[in-house]
Amino acid sequence: MMENLINRFIKYAKVHTTSSEESETVPSTEIQKDLGKILVEDLKEIGLSDAHMDDKGYVYATLKSNTDKELKKIGFIAHMDTSPAASGKGVNPQIHKNYDGGDIVVNKDKNIVLSPNEFSTLQDKVGKTIITSDGTTLLGADDKAGITEIIEALKFIVEHPEIEHSDIHVCFTPDEEVGRGADFFDVDKFNADFAYTVDGGEIGELEYENFNASSVDIKIIGKSVHPGYAYNVMINAASVASEFHNMVPKDEVPENTQGYEGFYMLTSISGEVDEAKLSYILRDFDLNGLNKRKDKIKEIANTLQQKYGEDRIIVEIKDSYYNMKEKIEPVMYIIDLAKGAMEEADVEARIVPIRGGTDGARISYMGIPTPNLFTGGYNFHGFYEYAVAEEMEKAKEVIINIIKNNK
Repeated sequence: MMENLINRFIKYAKVHTTSSEESETVPSTEIQKDLGKILVEDLKEIGLSDAHMDDKGYVYATLKSNTDKELKKIGFIAHMDTSPAASGKGVNPQIHKNYDGGDIVVNKDKNIVLSPNEFSTLQDKVGKTIITSDGTTLLGADDKAGITEIIEALKFIVEHPEIEHSDIHVCFTPDEEVGRGADFFDVDKFNADFAYTVDGGEIGELEYENFNASSVDIKIIGKSVHPGYAYNVMINAASVASEFHNMVPKDEVPENTQGYEGFYMLTSISGEVDEAKLSYILRDFDLNGLNKRKDKIKEIANTLQQKYGEDRIIVEIKDSYYNMKEKIEPVMYIIDLAKGAMEEADVEARIVPIRGGTDGARISYMGIPTPNLFTGGYNFHGFYEYAVAEEMEKAKEVIINIIKNNK
């Protein structure tokens, strides 16, 4: 059974589906539809006859209930695109069976080595089947592992009609990696009472808290004059941008925070004497904490406006997404259902916060509470990405248990 799962995963991983932050099309890259077409056919093959892809690149399918009991409708969601942070073209998965606990040479020529000394998650994978790329691309376990696990679980349910189940809805989305995965998600078509994104990492992860998030764009208008005559006249926008950043709390940045700690992150800075720009993302699990961070940005801007002129420091702040905890807590039975499903699969549930965003957060605020389940993938978005086949099989088992225990 695990061999079928591995083969399916490799099949999907080889399809180039990198999304693009620069593109304004939907989906951001047309190549994502190549995988969408394959998934439609595979879903139909296992018995979900209504499988289809819409014009935005979203794949939907439903496995209809096989019981007269009134059960809540479940959904499962994963994304088709891979991160533009590393190449996703020409993915060549490598299977490393019976891992011996030492270094895994992913690419000898490029000296890409998976070492348990550097990647501690490998330390408890001895004897497992490790899947990597060939070191020239990412692997794509984020989130083709999730897609694989959902389809393999549904295939099992179809093949075992003795398992009573409700309507089971599936959606595979484009553009999650560029923050647009829920932009055109059709809540009415999906029609689930609750759902799970299968988009986590380490085995046992169960996530229903994520950052509240805002983006900040700052434009600084300088005054450019000949440097020989600049005294008390020139306003160097590039210098003011540096001054602005130096006023942001230095300890509250991603590289110095963990767990439930929020941060300010400078994502870009550019400029010359006459104009400069800074962009930040703000993150905090507590909404009041996020608002305090926004107030800090405004406070810094106000200080510099008083120094250089109100019309010279222009700040735009936009909220991006919110912590789904608020939407999950009233329906904690879906967390208990997932925990029970993990325990039944002999997996220890680890409730951890997502130090990032997820389609599930936005979908939760669209009316479908959607926490996140593990996939068994690690080191996403880079050449060191890997997946553990046995953990992928466990994720599949958890999905099956959720379905059959939804009573």
